[in-house]
Amino acid sequence: MGTSLPAATAAALRAADLTYPEVGATTGALPPGYRHLTRTRILDAADLTTAADRLMTWQVHERAGLRVAASSLRAEPGAVVVMRLGLGPLAVRIPCRVVYVIDEPDRQGFAYGSLPGHPESGEELFLVHQDGGGRVHFTVEVFSRPATLLARAGGVLTRLFQDLMTARYLRVIDR
Repeated sequence: MGTSLPAATAAALRAADLTYPEVGATTGALPPGYRHLTRTRILDAADLTTAADRLMTWQVHERAGLRVAASSLRAEPGAVVVMRLGLGPLAVRIPCRVVYVIDEPDRQGFAYGSLPGHPESGEELFLVHQDGGGRVHFTVEVFSRPATLLARAGGVLTRLFQDLMTARYLRVIDR
């Protein structure tokens, strides 16, 4: 994991309200009024344990190019994370809180929701699971809509950027 989130920052983020009302909606049908995105890939090299460890310790996000500062070494309910993309004062700040964790023998992952300051409003699920044939799948599922002026002004570019980051997540977990 990148860095530890300062205690005062973590406490403030834990106290903040999520920026959307449909908390936990990635467990079922995605809510209307948002952009929906679901992508899955079968992993070639990583087994379930390796893929889950990379995911749950924020390595997937770091390998995708984000700077990660989290309140805990592993994704756990209530953990908060601030990711940054870009350099210096131009970096985009991406604060999130883990809203649930999946920890089953053949499925592991977590979903986090957007906090104030996140360019988008919504929730993102990251899930690795093993099918009956032993293949390991990695799924990213999102519902979101622009939350900041920059994200709204970006229009189609904002959606393309989200697609690009999702593709990065799917690619880097298997390396």
